[in-house]
Amino acid sequence: MTPADDEDGPSGVHCRLDELLVARGMTLTRLSELVGVSVVNLSILKNDRARAIRYSTLSAICRALDCEIGDLLVRAD
Repeated sequence: MTPADDEDGPSGVHCRLDELLVARGMTLTRLSELVGVSVVNLSILKNDRARAIRYSTLSAICRALDCEIGDLLVRAD
């Protein structure tokens, strides 16, 4: 694998943010307000385009959605 493959290829991790938001009747905008992360950055995460996520952000999202990290992030391979 070349460095370019690593940068552009899929991470093998899927974010279930859309499903969790629907299940809780919450909008991305409301989640953004609750966790202090921009809608744009949450959208990047939601669409599996994020390259990294801070533990503090991950914790805040899980707290706002009343879920565990494993409910939010799953292996996608």
